[in-house]
Amino acid sequence: MKNQAIVTAAQMKRIEQAANEEGFLYLQMMENAGRAVWAELTRRFPKPGRMLVVAGKGNNGGDGFVIARVAAKDGWQVQVWLAEGEPKTQDAQTNRVLLEDLPVEILPEAQLPEAAGWDVAVDALYGTGFHGALRPAGQAACALLCRARQAGAFLAAVDLPSGVSADSGQAAEGAVEADLTVALDSRKPVHIQPEAARRCGETVLADIGIPECCHRV
Repeated sequence: MKNQAIVTAAQMKRIEQAANEEGFLYLQMMENAGRAVWAELTRRFPKPGRMLVVAGKGNNGGDGFVIARVAAKDGWQVQVWLAEGEPKTQDAQTNRVLLEDLPVEILPEAQLPEAAGWDVAVDALYGTGFHGALRPAGQAACALLCRARQAGAFLAAVDLPSGVSADSGQAAEGAVEADLTVALDSRKPVHIQPEAARRCGETVLADIGIPECCHRV
């Protein structure tokens, strides 16, 4: 792993910006991030099953779309819930479109999925930009993820559990508790602070290909 440092949300943003300026584009980071989470899931679930992806409207949701795509191509039954509506960022929109020709069921914000019956639930709702309290849509999405876990799903969080601040580790009311959190490129304070780390479950650090030089910004 290139980077063992603990970085704040602002530092991670600068690292990603530096990489993009060096030609390692945000879209490739998103692809690698989604595939890194998928690699961890396949280690634990070598045979196809049923997967629920709860996707936000930002780039964390885009990572979730990548996971949904590669899982579907590997024989999984995948349902994606657009918990806050259609994606707003260009790269997330690009990966959303790639799902249209695959056997992936995409549910709109108004159609709440069933909580039971999933082998894996993926928390791709909020990333390092989250802080403060959960809005109603976020509360509903986190509640669904919690119910899915209680019903037996293995809950995997993309970078950090939704509803938890990357920098302070403070959890909003209703925040997600994960079985596995895949920290993308670098650990953030949330991954090492005792109470926040408990919400992360097992934390695995994933290299998503950002050049080593970009960590010196």
